Amino acid sequence: MISVVLAGILNEAWPAALLALGLALVFALILLIASIKLKVDVDPKVEEVHKALPNIDCGACGFAGCSSYAKAVVADPNLLGKCAPGGSDASSAIAKILNLQMSGSGAPMRPVIHCRACERDKTYFAEYDGIIGCTSANAQPNVQACAFGCLGYGGCVRRCKFDAIHIIDGLAVIDYEKCTGCGACVAGCPRFLIEMVPFTQDIVMTVACSSKENGKNTRTFCKVGCIGCGICAKQSDLFGVTDNVARIDFAKYELSEAAQTAMDKCPTGSIVFRGKDAPADRPAGQKPKTKKKSMEV
Repeated sequence: MISVVLAGILNEAWPAALLALGLALVFALILLIASIKLKVDVDPKVEEVHKALPNIDCGACGFAGCSSYAKAVVADPNLLGKCAPGGSDASSAIAKILNLQMSGSGAPMRPVIHCRACERDKTYFAEYDGIIGCTSANAQPNVQACAFGCLGYGGCVRRCKFDAIHIIDGLAVIDYEKCTGCGACVAGCPRFLIEMVPFTQDIVMTVACSSKENGKNTRTFCKVGCIGCGICAKQSDLFGVTDNVARIDFAKYELSEAAQTAMDKCPTGSIVFRGKDAPADRPAGQKPKTKKKSMEV
């Protein structure tokens, strides 16, 4: 009895199975034909350029990812040099693939933070107790005495895909071992403290302050802020003072004895080194270095 029932089921099922198999073969054939007809030939140069890129899809170049940038730079060689993480090595490799001549050094761009004030260096007007975020805190008056310093709530940290920024003692600090130079952190700071600068060397000098207050107020608000005294500018033409704050002209950056003297004589220690293995900042309150005068006999 059971065998008869099974035989009946099989007799009724095999036409449906055969039909399903036939349809599967037809659809497979259609897909095969479509893949051949719609196949897009990839330019071999695009593939080579893509291999020369770091392939981290950070978006620093302004495109969605390395693949998009590879196609764009092959189509328009003027886009060469847009890959900050790849730096000069990637640019040189791409130039070779495209038979182009590189002009300039193509120094990698890396961020510097124009503030070095930790919690212990700051004067606070009030304790912020709102939404944890730099943009929200910045919208509140008197969240801290200095209206130009790092808020320390991690807006830049959340922007970074590479765990290259951390808040340490109330201050954003860049880990240059991990930093790719993508520039995403710049948009995360509502006080515009982060600047992308050319790192012609492993470490560069910068002014870690953005206060536009007069010198007296800056000293009141912060122990390590730039007071706009202009001593650095008198020592080296690398420096200039605008709106009570010193800045370095990175277009002509070159570490020299004059620049080092300017750093040593800075009364508040706001001129610092940044980059891989950069020396520690001068402790707050430590007097600037002065050259000892030789005694005349």
